[in-house]
Amino acid sequence: MNGHVLSKKILRAGYYWLTMERDSIQFVRKCHQCQINGDLIRSPHVELHAMDAPWPFVAWGMDVIGPIKPKALNGHRFILVAIDYFTKWVEAVTFKSVTKKAVLDFVH
Repeated sequence: MNGHVLSKKILRAGYYWLTMERDSIQFVRKCHQCQINGDLIRSPHVELHAMDAPWPFVAWGMDVIGPIKPKALNGHRFILVAIDYFTKWVEAVTFKSVTKKAVLDFVH
């Protein structure tokens, strides 16, 4: 976490002092564990490549989200999501369990 996030957590815990944010930033900069476990932003830059989809509904991405706790009111615990890369059209349905038949029915 960075110093700003740390000061917000301290504030939510009910503590406050005038130099809280500055002290939090300085603490995080000096903390060895914070530096080791922090995000690596020193990675080399790479060129971005656009995904080519020549016309709508040619390239799809699908993913299953779950199990979701607590269950939905209808007992469903999984969400199947599909997105078209060209139009950004999103479809999502919920399932009690994700089976081969359920995915095939969703795609058809």
